Amino acid sequence: MGGETLAFVEAFPRFLLWTGAAGAMLAIASTIYVLLTPWKEFALVRDGNSAAGLALAGAIAGLAIPIASCLASSVTLFDLAIWGVVSLLLQLLIYRLVDVLLTDIPKRIEKEEAGAAIVLISAKLSSAIILAAGLWDPALQRF
Repeated sequence: MGGETLAFVEAFPRFLLWTGAAGAMLAIASTIYVLLTPWKEFALVRDGNSAAGLALAGAIAGLAIPIASCLASSVTLFDLAIWGVVSLLLQLLIYRLVDVLLTDIPKRIEKEEAGAAIVLISAKLSSAIILAAGLWDPALQRF
């Protein structure tokens, strides 16, 4: 076996473990988000409400961005778990703050107003990008 093949054989299980852990954190955080929101996204999406679908997609993407940042800069699986949980808790807190500040958004999304969903998506993705930048450590030894 060549060096590349040996490297793949050694690294692939680690890749699966780390990516699986990040995926599990995303699934848990998305579930918590759905339970915390004042509207029922899945029911609205099943009824054909595209604004609810957009809002939910933006929220899930916004949760994935900080997790991806943690995945990219963690040095151990424990490091990924700690910073992943911290980032997801912060992001869920930011989401609640956005929902409180934009009080009429839930009603507007239930009425299928795409503009309201777009404002919500931009607020949640923007906060995710800022949070991810704060979490990312390209040198892996910043502190």
